[in-house]
Amino acid sequence: MNRILYIVLLVILFNFLTSCNGQTNSNAVQTSKTGTRELVGGGCDGCELMYVGMPTNINSVDTSAGWAEKGQKLLLTGKVFKLDGKTPASNVIVYYWQTDNNGLYSPKQGMDEKAKRHGHIRGWVKTDENGKYSIYTIRPVPYPNDTIPAHIHTSIKEPNIDNEYYIDEFVFDDDKLLTGEKRKALENRGGNGILRVLLKNDLQIAEHDIILGLNIPNYPNSKKDELQSGLNIGEDQPSFIPFHAFGPDKGTRTCPVCKYGRYHGIVYFVGDNPNWEDIKKWLRQLDNESLSREKYLKTYFVYGNSKNYNKQKRQTELEKIGTELNLQKIALTFVPSFTDTESEANLNNINSSVENTIIFYRHRKIVDKYINLKPTEQNFKLIAEILDQTKGNYFDLNEPKHE
Repeated sequence: MNRILYIVLLVILFNFLTSCNGQTNSNAVQTSKTGTRELVGGGCDGCELMYVGMPTNINSVDTSAGWAEKGQKLLLTGKVFKLDGKTPASNVIVYYWQTDNNGLYSPKQGMDEKAKRHGHIRGWVKTDENGKYSIYTIRPVPYPNDTIPAHIHTSIKEPNIDNEYYIDEFVFDDDKLLTGEKRKALENRGGNGILRVLLKNDLQIAEHDIILGLNIPNYPNSKKDELQSGLNIGEDQPSFIPFHAFGPDKGTRTCPVCKYGRYHGIVYFVGDNPNWEDIKKWLRQLDNESLSREKYLKTYFVYGNSKNYNKQKRQTELEKIGTELNLQKIALTFVPSFTDTESEANLNNINSSVENTIIFYRHRKIVDKYINLKPTEQNFKLIAEILDQTKGNYFDLNEPKHE
């Protein structure tokens, strides 16, 4: 009798554990080395409510209920990319929910009881063939009598992954509640969630791209074995304070991103294995790009060789190269090493053993990256194409149409 009871209890426990994971086919979960099946994203509280009231047909443009209410009008727009940060991802559902102009998740009469905890300002967009999405809403207000920054919650449903997962809440760069400590605590799930707004008449516009799978636990096909150097596309280019040996800020420790963060930027990192012949070719080309695009492009060379570091020697070395090449716009800078914490060069996550790491950023956000890129004519053209492609906005202020 005890044996039968034991077997029954085992069957009940098995059914309970498997039902907690919802759908569990090969796309929804990954199998760890220990044989444990793990949910993509690790699960989240409330994300499943995206399915409550979800429309059958979802457009790439949505106008929230808040658009017609009191509050600062906001257009949130951008693209969703696959894990490489470059390939547009279509048919991805982005579900969002937020507070109203009083900082509350206020329900409306007639709402589904389950969805009331997300309030009435909620909705869905599905990316188009180019990965684009746009949301017309109002800017959320922080919770009353709290120190949590204003934010928009989001969860993602990819067509080839069975379960939804959450990405970083969208927060606002100009929010006084978004302290330095809170910025550092961001998980960067799907990319950095900080929104930088521009003002067009009475409309605030925030351009924000999402990188599927970035920093998402148990995400399938993560390329962990590839050569790594630098932060990922979709993350913020961090602030740091190199020594400027040659260029516009010579003699200072100006933070490139702090001073010129609103510009288009290229940061060219070289560590312990410099190839000076190739470096000089790159410096000439990047300087030419800076001259031809000087209204918006800032370029920097950051030398972080940790071998036999001597500050004066390094400064003299870079000054000599700048003069020899007659460089006009590019800044030649250096740090003791890429693990140096005083300059905060360590925040760049540069692998000092690679020949080079070239980071492209715009509005502080990394939009492209290359490792060990050779200074060939083909790659010079590639650089120009990347700058052209990432220069402009993803939207026309007269499009998309909304009601």
